[in-house]
Amino acid sequence: MKEIIKLIINEWKEKSIPEAIDRQNGLSRYIGIRPKKIIVVTGFRRTGKTFLLYHLIKKNIKKEEAVYINFEDERIPLKTEFLTGIFPVIKQTYKKQPVYLLLDEIHNIPLWSKWVRRVYDNEEINIFVTGSSSKMSSNEIPTELRGRYLERAVFPLSFKEFILFKGKKVDLDNINHSENEKGKMMLMLDEYIELGGMPEVVLADENKKADIIHSYYNTVIRRDLIERFKIKNEESLKALLRMLLNSTAYSISKSYNTLKGLNLKIGKGTIQRYLAYIHDSYFLHSLEVFSYKVKDRLQHPRKIYFIDNGFIALLSSNFSKNTGRLYENTVFLEFKRRMHEQGYELFYWKNLQKEEVDFVVKEGLKVTLLAQVCCNLEDYDTKKREIRALLKASKELGCDNLLIITKDKEGEEIAASKKIKYVPLWKWLLE
Repeated sequence: MKEIIKLIINEWKEKSIPEAIDRQNGLSRYIGIRPKKIIVVTGFRRTGKTFLLYHLIKKNIKKEEAVYINFEDERIPLKTEFLTGIFPVIKQTYKKQPVYLLLDEIHNIPLWSKWVRRVYDNEEINIFVTGSSSKMSSNEIPTELRGRYLERAVFPLSFKEFILFKGKKVDLDNINHSENEKGKMMLMLDEYIELGGMPEVVLADENKKADIIHSYYNTVIRRDLIERFKIKNEESLKALLRMLLNSTAYSISKSYNTLKGLNLKIGKGTIQRYLAYIHDSYFLHSLEVFSYKVKDRLQHPRKIYFIDNGFIALLSSNFSKNTGRLYENTVFLEFKRRMHEQGYELFYWKNLQKEEVDFVVKEGLKVTLLAQVCCNLEDYDTKKREIRALLKASKELGCDNLLIITKDKEGEEIAASKKIKYVPLWKWLLE
């Protein structure tokens, strides 16, 4: 064990740090914070957590002051004893103890949080850990770390970051006054909506993007689900994932009946566990209906959103592109990014007449925003339906901040004495 640790640390000392494009809200803000905190970087695999660490080392700290260990290295045994041996080797290898300890995908190791807590309490070192499991998120962080950590959630690229990765710049005044510039913006938006914002996909050649997305999906199934949770019923898991990719909402009963209709032997309890595993990998997010009653939230179906649009566009079996769903998934992900900075809660609203508002933003005890996503408002009945639902939710929830996110309509109008604001998706994403 000691020899493996020594080999990995010596390889790190010789390693050259790859260039990394800066992201919005990187990790530099956590340098030198007081009181000292463990920085926990969470998110779906391949969203750029490792490169955030690289960028931190490249731009903000000295490499000789940092030790980086990637726990997805196949040479590292998934044993707590490996963690126990790290600091003795560090003290033998470095004349002066490093200032930073960067631990990538450490959640693979049993009892990792207890070890990190011990290091935090007993060593003068700043700790950054990453993980692609929701067990590391603020909702489920182990008890021993509570009050001692700060979470930085990492998502696929925002539209602002997507433009940056493309080597472009945005001048909103130019776009507002130049049809040519607006046309370029809309082409970038179309690509972003259809193929998503996974950094490697954005930077890849056009003919490789689909292959990369498929490889991510296969890795999630194999490593993050089947191997990690020791799933035996692989056929049912894959069928459940296919069903989710082709659905906009789910309930346990509906999922059970669908899979039963495919002659798959799987119980409701197993479906519930599989759904929890899929959520745990950050591949799937779900949204509860808005209600002050916990029972109502539990009984209603949950709306389905995926971590990246590329998975929906390439893996669902719909024969035509569902632009409306891709727009809504894009808006959901942007709301999630902002949630981690602004601390609000997100729901959807639905009444007994099945009228629906896509997003309800709740801050504290108050609903502060009701938002619809509608790609095309040219159809009179569609527009009427979207506005009617907004007005009913506004009355029921006591919220007059009403928004419709569209493809290109911008402005305000009054309906039933309520002001409704229209914002194009690209402009809302760049706010």
